[in-house]
Amino acid sequence: MDYIIEMLNIRKEFPGIVANDNITLQVKKGEVHALLGENGAGKSTLMNVLFGLYQPEKGQIKVKNQEVKITDPNVANRLGIGMVHQHFMLVQNFTVTENIILGSEPTKNGRLHTEHAAQKIEELSRQYGLSVDPYAKIEDISVGMQQRVEILKTLYRGAEILIFDEPTAALTPQEIEELTQIMKRLVQEGKSIILITHKLKEIMSICDRCTVIRKGVGIGTVTISETNSDELASLMVGREVQFKTKKEKARPGEAVLQIHHLVAEDARGVKAVNDLDLTVYGGEVLGIAGVDGNGQTELIEAITGLRKVKEGSILLNGRELSTLSTRKITELGVGHIPQDRHKHGLVLDYSIGENIGLQTYYKKPYAKWGLLNYKTLLKKAKELIVEFDVRTPSVNTPARALSGGNQQKAIIAREVDRSPDLLIAARPTRGLDVGAIEFIHSRLIQERDKGKAVLLVSLELDEVMNVSDRIAVMYEGKIVDVVNADETTEKELGLLMAGGKREGKGEVK
Repeated sequence: MDYIIEMLNIRKEFPGIVANDNITLQVKKGEVHALLGENGAGKSTLMNVLFGLYQPEKGQIKVKNQEVKITDPNVANRLGIGMVHQHFMLVQNFTVTENIILGSEPTKNGRLHTEHAAQKIEELSRQYGLSVDPYAKIEDISVGMQQRVEILKTLYRGAEILIFDEPTAALTPQEIEELTQIMKRLVQEGKSIILITHKLKEIMSICDRCTVIRKGVGIGTVTISETNSDELASLMVGREVQFKTKKEKARPGEAVLQIHHLVAEDARGVKAVNDLDLTVYGGEVLGIAGVDGNGQTELIEAITGLRKVKEGSILLNGRELSTLSTRKITELGVGHIPQDRHKHGLVLDYSIGENIGLQTYYKKPYAKWGLLNYKTLLKKAKELIVEFDVRTPSVNTPARALSGGNQQKAIIAREVDRSPDLLIAARPTRGLDVGAIEFIHSRLIQERDKGKAVLLVSLELDEVMNVSDRIAVMYEGKIVDVVNADETTEKELGLLMAGGKREGKGEVK
């Protein structure tokens, strides 16, 4: 059988670990091929080998039946391989056209010739149904539109094989549906797609085949029409997975967090949180749903002391937080799983053990007379590493050496173990596989059942609806509505997230 891409018996090693152990991936022309695996299974490493960022120790790569050596991404581009990264590689104050041509700028008589490039981009946009304005600035367009620019960047360079890395992580349900249609259009036009995702629903809806990797080893390739989500999950984690979080009906207690008329500004001085009111009770999970960029980040930072409050009050168990330092807020009983793990969650050059101890290192029994007791600190870290299944060679491994998912599990271990009165979980399962997601959701519910308040902020509607007891929808810095999780639908939430108003039960205008 002819394959457009063949990665045969690929082996990639790093010090102390085999990331890819003789993995084979074969992609047919014109198919959407999923790459599925747990955190740290080796999916990104394998794609980095294909894109020329890593060189394998063993194995061969064939493109259109010809063996090739992909020594860097420029070679990959010349071979027709393009990558749409999870975190967009765009210059915010450049136009769409300027971003797309960056690195391969067309010239005429020694001068930049953007008009010709813009014309070509418009043609590609029409051909693939991408609908992008070539002259719009990146900072003025939505996240979904920015992703289309990334897709156009690969098409502009002549890509025939597109690698999509977690492409729906920051999209609304409507944008996810649009992306699905774009992928189908790309395949109709003869392109081939490799899709890295943890979302089994996406795999079942759009993919033709799926290759599963577990702990660096290829488990096998299955045809989607002959399998189901349960089987894929079992292949990925090696056991049966529960998709629906098991929980009893919430028994809310006293108000733990009370926010009144809160105003907080973004970096430009614009009101990102605008006269917001919100109450979270002990013994409940309150989910916040909203399109990214509607004030969720600023709200979390205001509560945790990372952003100055301009107006309003934030009360934790009746005590005002808005004038306190982040450490004082933490000590009063606020836990924070941050949405940006590198910026606010980890010191990347510290060991993973030291990172797990960041909230408690200065307290007994980890410190005495100002001196750290490393033995006790690392003993506790080892216990949490086992309990939360943080895959690391050792407790002394630098945090930056771990996969994103395992970095996330270390942060969650640190925050949940403290059992704070208010646990703020901002995109807690971002980048986690279904097995880890199942575990984290169950721990959030455990905290709820202890009478703690959990504030869940997520861009994943499935997650918000599955874990929350109540859902507050945030739009343009305000809470536009609060609904019971068991009485709403994904469609209703999606419309509220776009600024719609509820006229009556189940009806949004």
